[in-house]
Amino acid sequence: KKQNKAFEADLVKVEGKKPKIKNEEEAKALLERCNGEYIVSSISKKQKKKQPKLPFTTSTMQQEASTKLGFGAKKTMSVAQKMYVGLITYMRSDSSRLSDIFVSDAKEFITNTYGKEYVGHVHQKNGKNTQDAHEAIRPTNINRTPESIKDHLTNDQYRLYSLIYARTLASLMKDAVYDVTSVKIANNDLEFSASGQTMTLDGYYKVYSKYEKQSDALLPKL
Repeated sequence: KKQNKAFEADLVKVEGKKPKIKNEEEAKALLERCNGEYIVSSISKKQKKKQPKLPFTTSTMQQEASTKLGFGAKKTMSVAQKMYVGLITYMRSDSSRLSDIFVSDAKEFITNTYGKEYVGHVHQKNGKNTQDAHEAIRPTNINRTPESIKDHLTNDQYRLYSLIYARTLASLMKDAVYDVTSVKIANNDLEFSASGQTMTLDGYYKVYSKYEKQSDALLPKL
């Protein structure tokens, strides 16, 4: 069974030195030197983890709503204002803090919905000048899922609430875990390198993949 698949590798060394290709002619000359076999000279594997981001502050909510939903800052605050008192906490906050009661309820929700292995821990990073009078911007009730209240929201409200909900829930979930493989490949006196990664535990991507796309760059079995 044929398993080899084409993949890209970068030229990193020529005769042991970093290549300096000045023009097309030199590039073609190097290409002509690749007339031997491509030999895998080393393979290294390691594990990499990626933490979820903190719950929203006003500025991070505006940034994410801009890039993910196409909302301007003014629109984001206007839509959030209409959901304040009932659906979300106060939308003007520079704190990433979550109340102990909310964290406890959210961890129970994660356990019941996705399994205990998805429960993470609280990430918190408040600066010296942070006014901690408010919590992070979060749903008032983690059991009030976006789908369960969709019929009671406008489209803009539903989209922003879904983003806030997913960001808050993801912040309390496990890191995503990857297996990263790096290979070096030799052909005559040229050396190439390539790397690929495969997600082995989706962790917080289980709920945040819609907003934080990840594409696995896969290498064939070498």
